[in-house]
Amino acid sequence: MFSFEGKIVWITGSSTGIGRAMALGFARNGANVVIHYNNSEKAALSLAQEIEQMGKKSLVVRGDVSDKNQVDAMVSKIKERFGRIDVLINNAGSMIKRARFEEVDEALWDRIINVNLKSVFLVTKAVFPMMKAQGKGKIINITSVAAKNGGGAGSITYATAKGGISTFTRALARDLADYNILVNAIAPGLIRTPFHNPEITPPQVFEKMASEILLKRAGTPEDIVGAALFLASDYADYITGETIDVNGGLFMS
Repeated sequence: MFSFEGKIVWITGSSTGIGRAMALGFARNGANVVIHYNNSEKAALSLAQEIEQMGKKSLVVRGDVSDKNQVDAMVSKIKERFGRIDVLINNAGSMIKRARFEEVDEALWDRIINVNLKSVFLVTKAVFPMMKAQGKGKIINITSVAAKNGGGAGSITYATAKGGISTFTRALARDLADYNILVNAIAPGLIRTPFHNPEITPPQVFEKMASEILLKRAGTPEDIVGAALFLASDYADYITGETIDVNGGLFMS
C-alpha cells in the first residue's frame, strides 16, 4: 500500500519501543532508515542488521538530541551518507521520573523539557536546510495523550513538554508550508513499551489503566506504525498541522 523506495527516513529514539517499530515498518515499505540512539547501542546495531537483511540501507547515529552540537554532528553524518532526509520523525523522549509539582525543581524541569521539547526544535532546525533545498519534506512529531489530558500523577513536566510539541507542530506547519514541508503529529495513548518501566508505572497501575481503555488493552508499538506510514506517504500530501490520536478509544472511556 505504501511505497518509500529510495526515501531516507530518520527516526530519533529508534533503537527500542515505538521508534524501533516505526523503523522496521518504514524499511518493510522500502525506505532506507537512519537509526538514532543515545544509550542503547546494542539494540540500535541489532536493528540496523535487521533492516539491512531486508535489503535496505541503514545508518546508526548516536547523540543527545537536547545538545545542539551533537545534533548537528548527527545531521552532518546523515548528509554525508545519504545527502537528504525525506522524512523526519521526532520520537525521542522520556518522562525521566514521576514528580508532582511540589517535588519538581528547576533541574528536573529543565531536563525533562530539554529531552522532550527542546530536542524537537534542535533536530528540526538542523534538518530544515536539507528539506528546504529539496523543495519538500515530511516531519512527524510524537506527542502524547498527556498533551490533552495533563497526564497521570506526577507527569506535569512531561505533559507540559508534550503539549509544547503539539503547539509547535501547528505553528511549524504554518511556517514551513511555503517550502512544501508538511508537519503533523501522532499522539499515542497507553503503549506497552520500555517507557513504562516499573519505576515510572508500576505493573498493577499499568494494567488498571489498560483495562479502562475502550478496547480493553494497552497499545503496542506496532499500533503506531500505520499512522506514521500514512502521514509520511503521498496519501497525506494535503494534510499539515494535524495530530492523529492513537489510543484505543481512550477519550471515549
